[in-house]
Amino acid sequence: MMEERLPAAFTATMRDILGQEADAFLKSYTAPRSQGLRFNRLKSGTTAGLSAAENTVSMFDLEPVPWCSEGFYYEEPSRPGKHPYHAAGLYYIQEPSAMSAAELLAPRPGETVLDLAAAPGGKTTHIAALMQGRGLLVSNEIHPERAKILAENVERLGIAHALVTNATPEELARRFPETFDRIMLDAPCSGEGMFRKDAGAIAEWSPDHVEMCASRQWDILQEAYRMLKPGGYIAYSTCTFNRKENEDTIEQILDSYPDMELVTSKRLWPHLEKGEGHFVALLRKQENEEDAAVTAEPKRNKRSSGKNKRSPGVASSTKEALEQFKAWAETELPGFNVQGVPLLFGESLYLLPEAFNEIMHPGLLDGLRVPRAGLHVAHMKKNRIEPAHALAMSLQQGQAARSYNLAADGPEINAWLRGESLSVPAGLHGWTLVTVDGLPVSWGKASSGQLKNHFPKGLRSL
Repeated sequence: MMEERLPAAFTATMRDILGQEADAFLKSYTAPRSQGLRFNRLKSGTTAGLSAAENTVSMFDLEPVPWCSEGFYYEEPSRPGKHPYHAAGLYYIQEPSAMSAAELLAPRPGETVLDLAAAPGGKTTHIAALMQGRGLLVSNEIHPERAKILAENVERLGIAHALVTNATPEELARRFPETFDRIMLDAPCSGEGMFRKDAGAIAEWSPDHVEMCASRQWDILQEAYRMLKPGGYIAYSTCTFNRKENEDTIEQILDSYPDMELVTSKRLWPHLEKGEGHFVALLRKQENEEDAAVTAEPKRNKRSSGKNKRSPGVASSTKEALEQFKAWAETELPGFNVQGVPLLFGESLYLLPEAFNEIMHPGLLDGLRVPRAGLHVAHMKKNRIEPAHALAMSLQQGQAARSYNLAADGPEINAWLRGESLSVPAGLHGWTLVTVDGLPVSWGKASSGQLKNHFPKGLRSL
């Protein structure tokens, strides 16, 4: 019996919370876990992406997730994560209940948004799509290896307006006080909603672990408060069910900060909805009269003024790299608009979104670990330019001077994703955007009837 495998203190807590519903809740742990994917609107909104999304719905017999228009359920033994459309960033594999958090935060195009505990990237990629690629998204993860995975998912989904950082909440709060219009805090929690798919989460759970998580959540939430603009919103979410990590934490911030108000909260229970369960609360920081008087103008970070202010791209090497890339793009990317704040890390050229310079400046990144500083556009090699994989993933098929399309159901795409080169018409020469059913998957370089594979080695399938 599943209830016998669950910690006794956990079942007692749930019976206390749910009363007569507890039996149905505990029985839900015997059901198969819910599987879901969410279409990436940055890709599925294109002509090629719409067609590919329709194919995906039919291919995997998808059913809609009620609380997310881009979300769908799939059933085993379907494996959409192995399909070429996944490599092309058409969708993100995400637990259906977790899709509720970004929907409630409802970020708008052009805003400045922070995802404070963002790995592996489900909520970040959802937020980016809702922002329609406009504005500035800072996606942070404190653990270096998880930050690397986060950056890879941002890249795969073709997100150009995100800055991925690897920092503590305290460090970010020192740099970015009252900076963000909206903040997502998917707080590290005791993982009670993970029990159905992860036996390790059951073994790790204890009342002391719940107390430790609640204390850590409170610390992080206070730092999020420091970074939120007056008038801004925080979505606080967990994949756990006890009140201590959810309602009690929300009550604590409301009691401690009189300018915070609860807009709404929502629970998804696994015995009532098809999903593993989630809690999310939307909070708002109230404006005072002074704040309300200046809301029409972007609020620049205080550290971006005075003697410490730096103009973007002032280094001659950065300016030179940008001009070289622009010259290359004129012929190689006729449909791509080169814009943004340039940053040069070694031989890697990045473009931060213009929104970054409206409220921040590159000096604020000094000493900060930044796995991805906006869109990585090129490797500036000696006497040549090598376009970055992230640039390919951010493009649409018509933006590159040359493209070579592979069918999703053909053998060539699988060979390409394994890292193999392909035979191509002899007239094809130079950097070529390789696509699957019109969706970019990587660069290739054509010469003498061969398309050399530039799909990153770390992403290749076996």
